[in-house]
Amino acid sequence: MRILVIEDDELTAQALTTILTAHHYAVEVAKDGKSGLALLDSFEYDLLILDVGLPDLNGIEVCRQVRSAAPTPDKPHTPQLPILLLTAYQSPHDRALGLDAGADDYVVKPFDEEELVARIRALLRRASSTGAPMLEWGDLELNPSSCEVSYGSTPLILTPKEYGLLELFLRNSRRVFSCGNILEHLWAYDAPGEEAVRTHIKGLRQKLKAVGAPADFIETVYGIGYRLKPLSNAALLTSTIPTSVEQEVRSKLGAVWTSYKERINEQIAIIERVACESDWTLQASATRQAHTLAGALGTFGFTEGSQIARNIEQILAGCPLKPRALTQLQELLATLRRVIDVPASSSAPICPEVTPAIANLATVQLPSILVISQDRDFLDALESEFLLWNYQCTIATTAKAVIKICQNDAPSLVLLDLDCFDSIATSMALLTSLQQCCSTIPTIVLTSHNELTERLEVSRHGGRLLLQKTTPIPQVLEAVSQVLQRALPTPSKILVVDDDIALLDALTVLLSPWGLKVYTLNDPHRFWETLETVSPDVLVLDLEFPDFKGIELCQVVRNDLHWHHLPVVILTAHSESETISQVFAAGADDFVSKPIVGAELVARILNRLERVRLVRQILDTDPLTGVMNRQKSTQELEAFLRSSDRSHQSVAIAVIDVDHLRSVNAQYGHAAGDAVLRQFGHLLQQSFCSEDIVARWGGEEFVIGMYGVTREDGVQRLMQVLERLNQQALTTENGEIVHVSFSAGVAQYPEDGKDLKTLYRTADLALRQAKRLREETHSQHTISSILPAESDVVLKS
Repeated sequence: MRILVIEDDELTAQALTTILTAHHYAVEVAKDGKSGLALLDSFEYDLLILDVGLPDLNGIEVCRQVRSAAPTPDKPHTPQLPILLLTAYQSPHDRALGLDAGADDYVVKPFDEEELVARIRALLRRASSTGAPMLEWGDLELNPSSCEVSYGSTPLILTPKEYGLLELFLRNSRRVFSCGNILEHLWAYDAPGEEAVRTHIKGLRQKLKAVGAPADFIETVYGIGYRLKPLSNAALLTSTIPTSVEQEVRSKLGAVWTSYKERINEQIAIIERVACESDWTLQASATRQAHTLAGALGTFGFTEGSQIARNIEQILAGCPLKPRALTQLQELLATLRRVIDVPASSSAPICPEVTPAIANLATVQLPSILVISQDRDFLDALESEFLLWNYQCTIATTAKAVIKICQNDAPSLVLLDLDCFDSIATSMALLTSLQQCCSTIPTIVLTSHNELTERLEVSRHGGRLLLQKTTPIPQVLEAVSQVLQRALPTPSKILVVDDDIALLDALTVLLSPWGLKVYTLNDPHRFWETLETVSPDVLVLDLEFPDFKGIELCQVVRNDLHWHHLPVVILTAHSESETISQVFAAGADDFVSKPIVGAELVARILNRLERVRLVRQILDTDPLTGVMNRQKSTQELEAFLRSSDRSHQSVAIAVIDVDHLRSVNAQYGHAAGDAVLRQFGHLLQQSFCSEDIVARWGGEEFVIGMYGVTREDGVQRLMQVLERLNQQALTTENGEIVHVSFSAGVAQYPEDGKDLKTLYRTADLALRQAKRLREETHSQHTISSILPAESDVVLKS
């Protein structure tokens, strides 16, 4: 756990650092309030210890600024950061000032070490998902007081960082932590790289496994980070984890309601001061609180409470309030108190009925890897690394088993050890079989040799990436990750803007099970910077904020050249036709009435995402051939080059021209030429795997991007396409058979160019050479590449 101490007295700061470090906390010290606020803006902490008597900016003012700050996507919990005040003042008034400014607790100087540490533990416990002094997860127990850890009855001996890592997970048992999050929580200024986190995770898993814990006790969430593996129903003592998504969502909503019930009561208390004490200065605030309650209560299942709050809002809107209205207001408040004290029992559906296409759009599957090898040492090393990456791994040792697995449950990626079989011919035959039965599955090949002939054989038989068998296992998994990132879908991002924090947490619970990445913002003044930081796929806006309206934010989005296409969904507690007309007039795509019904909101957002997918498909795809267009492929190719720099892999860029297309147009008509291009584009899509880039750049010109492929391998792959083209005839719309050929040029990154423009020119130059050679030799089709020494490598068929 990471603690920031803001203390100007060097001796006190050193004493605090010594005490807290001894209890396995990571400590950073700031000497004044301004420096402390700067650190809070830059890093995430679990607790703030704050001296009151600071120079320039005193501790009370620092506390106020922390509490008034809006959450950001990378530091969403800063406004709720637990704050412990250190004060030399002992009067009740001085302590009250600190607590009113937002502090959670205080300790009077000179402090007692035991009391200080106990209060810190209490604050961290209150802020975490567990309130128990002893942290438990199944058979694992961690005692923060004695820093002792045991699994069952067996004690665990951990390093300080392993202890801190385990405590972090136990205090936030439902949260997923990225490597960056863990670094911020457990290290101070001298934080190491993310590899250090993986090393500590690996060591901790091994120690847990040694005392009987499951190997995946600490679970990897693909593409996100790490968390404690959810307990089975039998392992829970006080409650059960629901098996269905709907039950789980209801359970989480209940937990959110419990955490915010005190705040709800405070909102009702403000309204009661107007109704019972006739405090008219609070009437505007009370109206706002009633409006917020009307939207939030129904979301948590209190449908009647939501209606009562709406009636209260209507009464408070009148000015001045007559005695009869005050009486009615008091009666409604008493009823509202009774309603929210009874557990919610909403039967409204949470999970919508959606089409399979839309459901698949929101679901991100964990990748499965098929490993083909008989090397036991290699498999053991690979298995331990797979735990860090959370890949579903299947091992096959025979060709027959491989084909059966691919046909029954196709993996996301195949990892083939060429030494698995007695002869290279057997391995090549298996590669060919994989290409025939599941050509879209990328295959990474590991080999003990480094000859060009073997590389060419792998390329000819469908291998997509070739690595040396001596490559360290972590680098092999990095290569697997990069290939999968290009082949698998990424979660859609939703930005929800509402000033009701309880409602934001509820919406996060409702939307997250659908594979959506939810970002929330409760301060509309930070809307624009958050929008540009998050870059969401769908924007959800509340209709009303204290200073301006959601409609105005919607209009700002529609008036911006970059964001005008962004889908906007408005949340509104008003369903009058006039309000709805204003919503659509402002440019919103849809609206959802408060109180929010989970199923309706999810369905509307998923429908918006489906529309986004269709629009992007239209914008990114060449309408004639169905492959990528020039604009989209340029973005993807640039990404290839950046990834190549990080992983030191080559990239092959091919430029292809369909030969004699003008003759086809002249003889059969342009409709026939279009049919030829359409079928040729389909052939290219079939011939290259999903992570390769296939694009039409105009006319009869196509561009191919192949990651992890050399110039020679690229030429061989195009030769395979030529062979397939020779084996099938293209037909016009009238059924007439047309025989076509193509010429191509290939360039390699970074040898033939450091940027896409240069690579294209090099490949285009090779293409022109290939065309000249075809004319000179009367060959049907040629493929050419230019080596750095400017000598030609030309293959003819």
